[in-house]
Formats: sequence, C-alpha cells, structure tokens
Amino acid sequence: MALVEINFDGIVGPSHNYAGLSLGNLASARHLGNVSYPRAAALQGLEKMRGNLALGLAQGFFVPLPRPDAAFLAAVGLEGEAGDSDRRVRAMAWSASSMWTANAATVSPAPDTADGRCHLTPANLVTMPHRSIEWPETQRQLRLAFADPAHFAVHGPVPACFGDEGAANHMRMATSHDAAGIEIFVYGRSGGAFPARQHEQASRAVARVHGLAPERCLFIEQSPAAIAAGAFHNDVVAVANGPVLFAHEQAFADRAGAEAAIRAALPAAEFVTVPASAVSLEEAVRSYLFNGQLLTLPSGEMALVIPEEAWNSASVRTWLDAMLASNGPIRRVIPVDVRQSMANGGGPACLRLRVVADPATIDHRFLLDEARGDLMARVIAEHWPEQIDPADLGLASLATTVRAARGALLNALDLAELG
Repeated sequence: MALVEINFDGIVGPSHNYAGLSLGNLASARHLGNVSYPRAAALQGLEKMRGNLALGLAQGFFVPLPRPDAAFLAAVGLEGEAGDSDRRVRAMAWSASSMWTANAATVSPAPDTADGRCHLTPANLVTMPHRSIEWPETQRQLRLAFADPAHFAVHGPVPACFGDEGAANHMRMATSHDAAGIEIFVYGRSGGAFPARQHEQASRAVARVHGLAPERCLFIEQSPAAIAAGAFHNDVVAVANGPVLFAHEQAFADRAGAEAAIRAALPAAEFVTVPASAVSLEEAVRSYLFNGQLLTLPSGEMALVIPEEAWNSASVRTWLDAMLASNGPIRRVIPVDVRQSMANGGGPACLRLRVVADPATIDHRFLLDEARGDLMARVIAEHWPEQIDPADLGLASLATTVRAARGALLNALDLAELG
C-alpha cells in the first residue's frame, strides 16, 4: 500500500460572508459587516488546490455543508425572514466556516495507530456556536470519503464538555509521511480576553481513541501570549511537516521544554524558529506566515505555501529571504491569493486537512484531478453568488440561491447523496 499525504481542502461555500462570529479571530472582527465575494473566494481556494496538484501532490476536497442550517434555525425559533434583533444568531446558520477543514477532524495515519488503520475524529468545535453545528455533516462526509473499514476508522466527536478544534491544534512529525511518527497535541489554558479553544482532555481523548502509543504522543501548552495576540489555533503560529517544525519563538508556553520533548521522541527533528525580533507575534498573526502549507514535493524538497499577505510583509519577506539563503530544510516559498478566506481569518493551512493514506482506498469522488477542477470552476462561476451583504442573511431569495448552488455542485460531482 502506497501511503502519501493528501491535503483535503474545503470548497468555499456559496454563503461565504463576513458576520464576525469568531471571538479571538482578529481578521474576522476587522471585516465584520463587509460585503463578501463567495464566487471569488471559492475560485481562489480552487486555484490553490490546483496549484498543489500542479506541483505533483495528491489533492482532495470536501464540499460545503448545507446552509442555511434549517434545523438550527428551527431550534432557535428563527424560521422566516430576518429581523434586526436576531441577526447575529441567524448568521450562525449561514456560516461557511466549514471551508476551513483544518478544523474538520484530527487524523492519525495508519503507521501511528495500534490497529494499522487511519483514524479520524471530527472536531466538536463547541467553543464557537456557529461552528458547533458542523460536526454531524462533517462526520457524514468523512464516513463517505473514508468508508473502507479495512483502512479507516471514523469516530464520533469528543464529548462536548471538552472543546476540540481538530487538526488546527495537532501536528505530526516523522522522518517521512509513511513512517511511524510522533503526534503533537497543542492545547490552551489561558488566552487573556480570548478563549483557549483546545482542551487538554479533548486532545488526550483523541489520542486514546486513535490507539496511539503514549510514548509517541506529546501534549504541549500553547502560549497564552499567542492566544491573546489572536492565534486562536496553534496553526496560526506553528506548522510541522516530516521532521521539520516551523514555528514562532512565542508559539508555546515553554519553547525549550517543547523542543526537548520533541527531540527526545524524534531524534531527527529539525526546528526552524522565527524570532520575535525578526517578526513580531502581532505581525505573524496579521500576515499568517505560519498558517501556510509546509509540503514535501515529489523531488524531496520542502516548500512553504503562504498567503500573499505574508509575502508582502516587509519583516516577513526579509526573514524569508534570509531563510532561503541559509540552505535550511525549507527550499521554496510559494505565495497564493486566498484573500477572501484571509479576511475571515483563514489562510492556506486553515483550508486543508492532511490525511496520510493510499489514494486507492479513498472514494475517488473526493479526489481532485484537472477534469474535476474544470468542472468545479464552471459550477462555481455559474451558481455561486457574486457578493453577499451580511444584512441579506435570512432573505428567502438568498437561501434559495445558496441551496441551489450547493445542489448543482453535488450533482456535478455525483455526490447527490449528501444533499
């Protein structure tokens, strides 16, 4: 069985909007009330996926969840047209935040687990109300894409008393993707005015359910300063790939202790650390330097896919140029345009869930190729709304448009059973 890393990106849904629902997400708060552009957002995300495909990497995708969520609206008594007093709660039912599939689940590949299967646990996302309603439909998609019980186990979420935010607070390091590795669970205890979304007990529960060897698991506290600065998930300040950990020096509460524990568990570990003197924590969060995709290319080179916002930051660019000149493990930097996602607080890493598996064991309908990319681009261009004003959330006409757009995509991809 040929195990490779496959990045599963979320297709940006037709209800993409800026309602500012995510406490602690500074970009989301800054753009509250702005007009969004769902069609452009979805095409930007698709172009990023196709860029990875062109690099020779396996690429998958997940489709948008049903929005507006009729069951949620009924449960809170908000069926019918919008009223001024209920806009924020109503907007929760319209959120397209499932596009950030780094929060869809935590994934442990077969080389790490006791039964030799890839295990996936959907995140309960209970800290943010608009995201807490995602997991049932996410689980439904995971169970369809990874349906082969010989190779996959898709679990239920961790109990809601323990907040779990999925792979955005989980990293894996190994000498290669198909080798046994160590799994690093990053949790929060304090974030000042902002909530620490990942509970330590949620991480420990996932590790147990996945059948991971205790000596191959690390539980590391995220820096309270990073959370307070807007790093609501660990992937805003750190990302790992293979034996490399790329992180801001203020990512963890105890950086020296974290590095020592990682090195003890994986002697081949390499650390690429950005000092605060070169890139401040605030600029790291604003530019989303660390919310990039750190990828191993078919050539064996490691590349960092970052948002254009990071590439255009003077301090970040200066540090990146010096890094590339130093002949370190990261040999290429690839800027991408995902500005519609960035404006809501999600960079390239937020948009993808990493799964190490044999592509032949996955439902092929969730795997991207050029023909499927062309098909999705046509559907998006024809059916996705060009723009949405948050004040329009709740309009019956917009709900009809959004539902029809998603239905057209499902039909085109032969995934009507998810309707």
